[in-house]
Amino acid sequence: MYKSVIIGTGPAGLTAAIYLARANLEPLIIEGPEPGGQLTTTTEVENFPGFPDGIMGPELMDNMRKQAERFGAEFRTGWVTNVDFSKRPFRISIEGHEDIIAETIVVSTGASAKYLGIPGERENVGRGVSTCATCDGFFFRNKKIIVVGGGDSAMEEAHFLTRFASEVVVVNRRSELRASKIMQDRARQNPKISWSLDRNPLEVLTNDRGVTGLKVRNNLTNEDEVIETDGIFIAIGHTPNTKFLDGQLPVDEQGYLLVTPGTTETTIPGVFACGDVQDHKYRQAISAAGTGCMAALDAERFLDAVEHQTVAIVG
Repeated sequence: MYKSVIIGTGPAGLTAAIYLARANLEPLIIEGPEPGGQLTTTTEVENFPGFPDGIMGPELMDNMRKQAERFGAEFRTGWVTNVDFSKRPFRISIEGHEDIIAETIVVSTGASAKYLGIPGERENVGRGVSTCATCDGFFFRNKKIIVVGGGDSAMEEAHFLTRFASEVVVVNRRSELRASKIMQDRARQNPKISWSLDRNPLEVLTNDRGVTGLKVRNNLTNEDEVIETDGIFIAIGHTPNTKFLDGQLPVDEQGYLLVTPGTTETTIPGVFACGDVQDHKYRQAISAAGTGCMAALDAERFLDAVEHQTVAIVG
């Protein structure tokens, strides 16, 4: 029996682990085969407070993990295959391990960026390919960059990136954009944004220094073209990592977990959600860490309330 179990080890889960461990609740953190969240796929992080010279993403996550371990947090590696929220204590099934029983659960499994699935894409994340404009836009000052996508997120990222880039080219597979009219109008009125529509991305082109271009197919002429660029931002959405919950917690229209505003409480008492799995707006390491702190405090107060109720009944 664990007082608290945290599922996920990004900034949210590790911050929750630090707080719960310091409260002597000896939390168990379940990490997948690729622990650390999206920051482990980034290079230098310059916008996390406390690191004036920046820090490498994997190093930041490793430091947070060591900090949690220092206070007594326990880690276990494996995929969570099933959870049972029908009654407390809750039951968690982990591939290759015995089931775990927990009085409270913090879900911090994050959201995974959607990728195009083309050659040269995944292997160049952090070397010119990015899925986060606010994270990496600063590195492309006065450079030409591409934003792939046609929705509101793509328009927002393209507009934001014009603060740094000399030119932003929006590449979309169709001639029409899915973005709302107000977002389209805002992007079209920006003189730094140009358009390459009806182009289907085929391959990320690189040299020994990084990204050099995006190979696309012109859907109107069926000819291949190369758009030269210094960086490519993939903005086709994110998928919250909630499949293992099997619909036991309500989600919004985009699939993100719903929490009571101002808290990390889900509709099931004792189950809390933090980080990108419940945040489709900010999606930053620091905001995820903040909700991880909130989840730990919410879980601690929940356990205190349950303990006091038990004492009162016994008394």
